[in-house]
Amino acid sequence: MFQSLLFDNLLSVATPVLFGVCLVISSIGFRKTVYFISIGYGFSIAGMAIVSLATSAGKASAAGWVIGALLLVYGLRLGIYLSRRETKAAYRSAIDADVERSRPIGFGINMAIWVTVSFLYVSMFMPLEARIFAESRGLHDGLAWLSWLGATIMAAGILIETIADRQKTMAKERTPSRFCDSGLYRVVRCPNYFGELLVWTGNLVAGIALLGNWLQWILAIAGYVSIYLIMKGSARRLEIKQGERYGANPDFQTYVKSVPILLPLLPIYSLRKAKLYLG
Repeated sequence: MFQSLLFDNLLSVATPVLFGVCLVISSIGFRKTVYFISIGYGFSIAGMAIVSLATSAGKASAAGWVIGALLLVYGLRLGIYLSRRETKAAYRSAIDADVERSRPIGFGINMAIWVTVSFLYVSMFMPLEARIFAESRGLHDGLAWLSWLGATIMAAGILIETIADRQKTMAKERTPSRFCDSGLYRVVRCPNYFGELLVWTGNLVAGIALLGNWLQWILAIAGYVSIYLIMKGSARRLEIKQGERYGANPDFQTYVKSVPILLPLLPIYSLRKAKLYLG
């Protein structure tokens, strides 16, 4: 009875299927732990988008299809980009030199990471899953303009992240020993992380009208807060590593004191002392 109530009224029956998709795809992390949250992450998002749209029985709205397509593009682009980056000798050398990330991790910890990140990815995806669930039951989006606004924010985030990754790659090819401060990096020091935040902000905004119950809201908010804290932690980690590498460079000191670290126009230049973050 409880199971029937849970899946008939609170969650779509597709939710455990999506969790299974993430478990299968992100299991690549057993090859190298970081893959749980890199390659496995990108392709898990793409996999959930494919499964959700394929099982929507044609009842997803135009906004639902667009948002699903955006998450598919986002996940595939990120997964392919990270996979290609793994083949570059310079990147592999940098990772091997990172003792913290290259230290062997026990099977039990890997199992815990595997299950946790798979659950996290489903939570992040929940606004779209809630939309498809609601629309399959004949409910309509009463705030269509908000859905399209969210889709626009998502598209902007994907574009920013794509451009930022490309600009950093080109800058490193030109001058491998210099920090990247060109293009979008003149506006914010972590434009790729900012783009990531925009994608998930847009996804949440687009799903607001069709998050229909407390459990869907809890999962969606937990997923969004988690990705924010992860991006905050990633920016902090990058700040520390860049400080170790470029700290003696006067140009770098000027750069970090004048360009915001994570959010453009918000005068926060350092996260070193941040007390709440993930990663």
